[in-house]
Amino acid sequence: MNVGDRITVTVGGIAHGGHCVARHDGRVIFLRYAIPGEEVVAEITDVTSKFARGNAIEIIKAAPERVSPPCELAKPGGCGGCDFQHINTSTQRELKAEIIKEQFLRIGKMDLVQLGFDLKVSAVEPADGLHWRTRMDFAVSANGQIGFYGARSNDVVEIKDCLIADKRMNVSELSSRQWKSDARVEVAVSSTNEVSVMRSGRSISGPTQIVEQVGGSSFKISPSAFWQSHRSAPVELVKAALSQLGVKPADHVLDLYSGVGLFAAAILKEISERGFVTLIESDKTAVADARRIFLNKENVKIFQGLVAQQLPIVKRADLILLDPPRTGAGDVVIKQMVKFKPRKIVYVACDPAALARDAKTLADLGYRLDHIEAFDLFPMTQHIECVAGFSPANR
Repeated sequence: MNVGDRITVTVGGIAHGGHCVARHDGRVIFLRYAIPGEEVVAEITDVTSKFARGNAIEIIKAAPERVSPPCELAKPGGCGGCDFQHINTSTQRELKAEIIKEQFLRIGKMDLVQLGFDLKVSAVEPADGLHWRTRMDFAVSANGQIGFYGARSNDVVEIKDCLIADKRMNVSELSSRQWKSDARVEVAVSSTNEVSVMRSGRSISGPTQIVEQVGGSSFKISPSAFWQSHRSAPVELVKAALSQLGVKPADHVLDLYSGVGLFAAAILKEISERGFVTLIESDKTAVADARRIFLNKENVKIFQGLVAQQLPIVKRADLILLDPPRTGAGDVVIKQMVKFKPRKIVYVACDPAALARDAKTLADLGYRLDHIEAFDLFPMTQHIECVAGFSPANR
């Protein structure tokens, strides 16, 4: 098998990473732009000693769930941003649920079905999966046009618009401008209708601080600070996490990978003056924002630095909430967390593989998975957001 070969295959199940699995002459092929059960012509794009990668370039027998992608660039050789525009949105969610279950079975050594979890990925408005993204980071081509990198490529695919971007960004206007080829163009839209445009980290239009409002809390933050990209995500995730934490008035709560303090602000409303919230975040911009947001809150402490390095400073934690980056928390942090013997750990995860790995570590250390739910906060893409709860196994 060589790059450029074209072969006819029957598509197997969905895999983590935006691919389906097919086999040809005993070799595994990870296919983009396919749907389980289809018969397709695949063009091989990459070959290793163990597997190959390819694109479905011709559909011989289409699955009933196949739709015409709303964007003309959601195809082989096009923009690499969206993985699933060729699949109807309800099936996208069903496939994402299968991915989560497969990752927990393979990596976490947990059968979610046998454990009694009827896992479904919840739909979130907008129902059509378009115009939801409030944060965009555009590359710039050698021609000075904004775009995105192609799948597994360093080549910039120029765009005229982006159908998952919030309409308030006016991407078509940005695409009409000429940009420096070495620039990055970052756009942020707030829940209060502010639009910030930055070029390589410097503001060129809009406010240098934007205001986000979530559940009665107001956050004045830097446009470059991490914020959930789906416009409905902050409300949905705070609601899900708080319902699992079970905060009591005198609790000491750890908010790890805390960003600007989205979860901490909600937790603060649940505790009394005897309670305490400790935030740990490595990003200096986010920490600076958080310190302004919680300036006069005496029962809030903020540490700037890597979680693994700052956790030993903390003396007590009745509850722990963590929202780590895509790589997950890892063994070192998990082992430090369980030393506090918290009565509940709530884990917000944007990667099911990392969550499954960390769930296994928690299980090995005496914490059982007692809740998991998932949200389709990245429609049209392979990404999934989960909220998982863990409690001591001996309780």
